[in-house]
Amino acid sequence: MQDLIPVILNMMTLVSILMMVALGLAIIYGLMDLINFAHGEFVTMGAYTLVVVSNQGGSYWLALLLSPIVGGIFGIVLERTVIRYLYSRPLAIILATWGISLVLRQSFQLIFGAYAYGVAEPVAGSLSFFGAEYPAYRLFLIGVSLFLMGICYVVFRYTGFGLDVRTVIQNRDMAEALGIDTRRVYVLAFGAGAAMAAVAGVLVAPLGSAFPHMGINYLAKSFFVVIVGGVGNIAGVAVGSALIGCLETLLNYQVPVSLSQALVLIVAIIIVRFRPQGMIPA
Repeated sequence: MQDLIPVILNMMTLVSILMMVALGLAIIYGLMDLINFAHGEFVTMGAYTLVVVSNQGGSYWLALLLSPIVGGIFGIVLERTVIRYLYSRPLAIILATWGISLVLRQSFQLIFGAYAYGVAEPVAGSLSFFGAEYPAYRLFLIGVSLFLMGICYVVFRYTGFGLDVRTVIQNRDMAEALGIDTRRVYVLAFGAGAAMAAVAGVLVAPLGSAFPHMGINYLAKSFFVVIVGGVGNIAGVAVGSALIGCLETLLNYQVPVSLSQALVLIVAIIIVRFRPQGMIPA
């Protein structure tokens, strides 16, 4: 049992990370039908927010509070200046967000350099969990991710904004006919998705390091999660994250990382082949 607990907690850690990153993408993709190739750079932006705050003598907790503001503001600016003029041109959105991701990546490299920044974990040591020792910060990350997922569920299920978002996802034309300001919903949803990705960046940075290309590592996986789980609903993000995260963690114990990621991709393709609407359709 003591050998099994770390495996389960490692699965929960990866699932929590994927939920945080994919939730923002699910909001953007599910609501706007927008493939945002710059989503991974919001994760990097959150990680560098932690680096900047730490270098200025600030705490991890301050960076955790500032990151959604930084990511959200940049997301709103991006939606208002670029994205909103391309909604009727899906291919143009793909090219534009891909170009923006390249610009942001190079900007991070010019500002911070090409090397990686290590960040100390704010919660040091380990805790005994059912007789097994496990890093305390990873348990903290799991708890924060579940808490934020719960908040998002409450917002989208029980608030007026959440009702507007769900209405627009179901039928944008009908939502406009009912008087819902879809442009306002779009910009707020895009900002919220970027903010969630930035928070994820702060959470994952202490597990490794912050570097200009770190967002690429999470972009493809988050797309897998959203497509496999189901576009446009939080339950789909949770199910997709659980499937992808658990499968990849288990495979990493048996085969090289590159092979495990390829196998996860194959499984995702098979699932989408037989359930094109995802495991939990909106």
